[in-house]
Amino acid sequence: MRQEHDSIGTLAVPEQAYYGVQSLRGQENFPITGRRLHPQLITALAEVKKAAALCNRDAGLLDPARADAVLRACDEVIAGGLRDAFIVDPIQGGAGTSANMNANEVIANRAIELLGGAKGDYSILHPNDHVNMGQSTNDVFPTAGKIAAIRLLRDARGELSRLRAALEKKALEFDGVLKMGRTQLQDAVPVRLGQSFAAWAAAARRDEARLAAAEQKLLVVNLGGTAIGTSLNADPRYLQRVVPVLAELTGLQLRRADDLIDATQNLDCFVEVSGLLKTCAVDLSKLANDLRLLSMGPRAGISEIALPARQNGSSIMPGKVNPVLPEVVNQVAFRIMGNDVTIMLAAEAGQLELNAFEPVLLHSLFESAELLRNAVRTFVDHCVAGIRAERENCRRMVERSAGVAAALCPIIGYERSAALAKEAVQEEIPVRLLAEREGVLPPERLQEVLEPLRMTGPLRCGA
Repeated sequence: MRQEHDSIGTLAVPEQAYYGVQSLRGQENFPITGRRLHPQLITALAEVKKAAALCNRDAGLLDPARADAVLRACDEVIAGGLRDAFIVDPIQGGAGTSANMNANEVIANRAIELLGGAKGDYSILHPNDHVNMGQSTNDVFPTAGKIAAIRLLRDARGELSRLRAALEKKALEFDGVLKMGRTQLQDAVPVRLGQSFAAWAAAARRDEARLAAAEQKLLVVNLGGTAIGTSLNADPRYLQRVVPVLAELTGLQLRRADDLIDATQNLDCFVEVSGLLKTCAVDLSKLANDLRLLSMGPRAGISEIALPARQNGSSIMPGKVNPVLPEVVNQVAFRIMGNDVTIMLAAEAGQLELNAFEPVLLHSLFESAELLRNAVRTFVDHCVAGIRAERENCRRMVERSAGVAAALCPIIGYERSAALAKEAVQEEIPVRLLAEREGVLPPERLQEVLEPLRMTGPLRCGA
């Protein structure tokens, strides 16, 4: 063990550990989720530290030898190294200080090694004085959080794009399949199954656009604001360059907030982004509900589509297959909606110049983006791509439904059409046969008016 001290006192740290006393206190104080910091957040923290070291070196504030060691250590973290040394829980008190110091200490101790020193010898290179130079947790942590969130949202948007494409493909495949449309779960008028899939694809297309818009909200960062947005201890030369340098390092079009005090204390952009994720979840859950309903059966339900069989549906009922992929999409949507509430409450709970609740906010936002990505991926691969139309059953239900009587309204009026529909249901015969029997229209004309395919698009009234 090695002895390290901070303002609280002295603590024994494992001799070979890259983390230090403040990371260890964070681990001891916050055994909350049993998880570590998100890998994307760790990468983003190292990118922020690298940008800061470059700017402080170029401003003559950090000597070249130390700067080079810090840069090399940051590159190792960015490449995926030293991850076991990030030991703090994602949900933590202190507005993210434990996460920031975990990064500072890991990078410092690896840089010390590269300079030929022993871990923990902060006379060579100090986590606060050198790695954290010109920074505060209060501008580092939210900036890194936004970078991580953007990357996770891009992954989710990529899967939404695949979902939209899969739904569009099914829309073309099923364009000639007639089925009954339903409103309030009751028979309405005919629709092509392909039209239903096209409508779901349109919603997915909007959700893609929503996530693209969400990214734009996150590109504005408060890096350079330090503790409360006044840029205390940030050299003007550093302040001018750090965000452009970070943008270049990350490949993201990051820009510094116009008002750093506002950007440090107010987290409304995260609320907006979470709301967009929630909207995507609502659309996905509605799609999952529709697919479960339309596949209900296969003998005692609607059964207009068949979902791919993925696993046994019961431990007691032989041969039963359940709609497990739509079910998991529903559950993911519920979780995203719950995370949205957490994010809203965390953003609202800030006081004065800082919000202390960014850790749970970012943890929830990252989870929502990852859950959305993973759920959509398995939904496309294991469900949507393999959906079949039960064509014969769709045709049979259209023929049996009284909903086709709506096409007669412009010709014989609502009252007479309603009477025909009611009588057809009571006698359990198709509207067409009843209308023929009662001589409502000449047979050829009746055949034309009650052609279901004709009802799936606009027509001139009375035509």
